Amino acid sequence: MSDGWGSEHGALALVGDSLTQGGDWAAWLPGEDVRNFGVAGDTTDDVVARLGAVIDTQPATIALLIGTNDLAWRRSAEHVVRNIETILVTLRKELPEARILVQSVLPRGHEFADQIRDINRHLWQFAPTVHAAWLDLWPAMALEDGELNPAYTDDRLHLNAEGYRAWLNELVPGLERARQLPPNSRAIQLPDLGGAA
Repeated sequence: MSDGWGSEHGALALVGDSLTQGGDWAAWLPGEDVRNFGVAGDTTDDVVARLGAVIDTQPATIALLIGTNDLAWRRSAEHVVRNIETILVTLRKELPEARILVQSVLPRGHEFADQIRDINRHLWQFAPTVHAAWLDLWPAMALEDGELNPAYTDDRLHLNAEGYRAWLNELVPGLERARQLPPNSRAIQLPDLGGAA
């Protein structure tokens, strides 16, 4: 499906905030036709508002990482989850053939850990309902107490070069998994989360 431009996979849209905006994706993902839709300071509300611009470019694959800035504005976990669900439903409706990769909200200062875990648990459960792949970045990025690994950041929020390297090591296989998903397959059955293990 190559037209001489871009990659064999079609365009890859990276949607998010400053974490996404700050990445040198063209260099880090050679062979990908990357569109960087990262906007510094964006919240989930902002992404909902500008989703049309992403959809207009008709990307074949979309990787979404958003939500951490909402927490700085004291938005509830429920608010973040509801907006991300809206984003995912809209993308699936408007781009039925696209491969979608939902990335977990990254850790930041450990005081946000419980909220972020709550958001991520809901997103992990929701992703299959819109035939999206899930990428849990938490194990690679967080310390035991939920703090963003200090080796990966200088301010407990933004990523340094090591942090981007750690993210990229997870993102590349995550994109591969997303691209193996049939776009209109039946939803994956969730594991039973009730009762005893």
